[in-house]
Amino acid sequence: MTLTHRTRIARLRTLALTGLATTGAATVALTLMPASAQAAEATQAHTSSAVKASGSGTRAAGKSTGYGNNLDGWIKQSLQIMKAKGIPGSYDGLKRNIMRESGGNPSAQNNWDVNAQKGTPSKGLLQVIDPTFNAYHVGGTAHSVTDPVANITAAANYAAHRYGSIDNVNSAY
Repeated sequence: MTLTHRTRIARLRTLALTGLATTGAATVALTLMPASAQAAEATQAHTSSAVKASGSGTRAAGKSTGYGNNLDGWIKQSLQIMKAKGIPGSYDGLKRNIMRESGGNPSAQNNWDVNAQKGTPSKGLLQVIDPTFNAYHVGGTAHSVTDPVANITAAANYAAHRYGSIDNVNSAY
């Protein structure tokens, strides 16, 4: 993505945020933030960890999964965990939201939106803030918001509780 394209996206998001804030809807539509997390975000510790590569397959709870260490593999591994935990969502719904939120970059971090201004930037493939990640973390995944599988699975869990499924999310959430 070019710098100009990123700048345009940032401006559009800023305009959208401004419009939402004037209508009083910013807390609902901007980012993965449950109401219970809003009070905790000011005191949340902020750490960023690198994505861990594990050779030919990603890892969950110390086990090789056989999935590629790439976006396709992370989505497929998340879907396997989601199915086992009863969390709804599809490959297409996850990928559509990932591409909109981070362009498929597991190290993406939003340092400009309202959450970042309050000290809790959105991170990872689905741009999750730390309090939301902690509230919706799914057992069997890493305890790192920037771990691709943990990020996808926690975001899908949040979306399932908030919207019925990640498949129902078609804009900032």
